[in-house]
Amino acid sequence: MSAEKRIQELGLVLPDVPTPVASYVNSVRTGNLVHLSGGLPFNGEKRFVGKVPTDLSLELAQEAARVVILDRLSVLREEIGSLDKVVRIVSLQGFVNSDPDFYDHPKVINGASELLLDIFGPKGRHTRIALGAAALPLNAAVEISLVAEIE
Repeated sequence: MSAEKRIQELGLVLPDVPTPVASYVNSVRTGNLVHLSGGLPFNGEKRFVGKVPTDLSLELAQEAARVVILDRLSVLREEIGSLDKVVRIVSLQGFVNSDPDFYDHPKVINGASELLLDIFGPKGRHTRIALGAAALPLNAAVEISLVAEIE
């Protein structure tokens, strides 16, 4: 299955590659692995900020996680040339800016995991962590990083 074609079939558009906002790079390739820095759910004018579920519902937080995945895939495409070179999404690390008594972090990050499966099929199955955080950079609702194996 072509990931590039699947993105088009799903009607998705990858955003422009963001410029890092601190002292880091968007990606590092080592051998056949690409490690992607954490991305935030900011897509042009649309910004998902605040705490889940006080400021954002579970459903909006899942949408935020999907926005981050598209952002991270734009970084990955820039690094490797085509998402069709992805052998497997190895791992995903998801952080949710959440209220202290919110425990559905995995449900929020499912928004990201399910989109990876939709795009990559079985190659999108990955290990992951889904954690709550007291705060995230720029008050983002979620932050997600990835590791991908490439050809």
